Amino acid sequence: MGTATNISQIDEGLRSELQKKGIFVSSLEDLYNWGRRSSIWPLQFGLACCAIEMIATACARYDIDRFGAGLFRPSPRQADLMIVAGTVTKKMAPQVVRLYNQMAEPKYCITMGACSISGGPFKDGYNVLKGIDRYIPVDVHLPGCPPRPEALLHGLMKLQQKIDSQEIEKTAWYQKGLKREFPVPEFGPNGLNPPYNPEVFTPEQHREITVG
Repeated sequence: MGTATNISQIDEGLRSELQKKGIFVSSLEDLYNWGRRSSIWPLQFGLACCAIEMIATACARYDIDRFGAGLFRPSPRQADLMIVAGTVTKKMAPQVVRLYNQMAEPKYCITMGACSISGGPFKDGYNVLKGIDRYIPVDVHLPGCPPRPEALLHGLMKLQQKIDSQEIEKTAWYQKGLKREFPVPEFGPNGLNPPYNPEVFTPEQHREITVG
């Protein structure tokens, strides 16, 4: 096993001959990323109608287990992928952040459906978030209302491509002094305040209405 630099210097003909003999040359980083992307454990929870599509993806017809992500865990301590499937209300948002904080590193997040991305058809409602990315980082946004199981599988493959491209020495969870616990949102005068992503929080200015 060599480094990435040594692998690039190996002649392709020699590499092909080695493979015929059952010898494969790779790097520790490639093996590490291959193991992570092939053993994703999603968190077993759903919020609204998108969760039905997520359940269908895990069943025999679509079989998300073919991609190494079929082991849904009931505990965030054993999961590394959060699929935010459905509408996130302001009452539920703090619980979603708590679950994300309890997940094992390295962890990822997929927002499934228009509601979890931007509020969807309930965007103008007083009780619905305008996007869960105001409170936790999102790796893949999956639009649709609701997206079909094929779309969720496509989003999972995009996440696996992202995992494959990560470098061990530059990944966030290996950096010293990094705090990956996100603050739980609290209620303010204009609803929930997003401490993680405050630049996208632009509440409407209060306007006085004069009658008479």
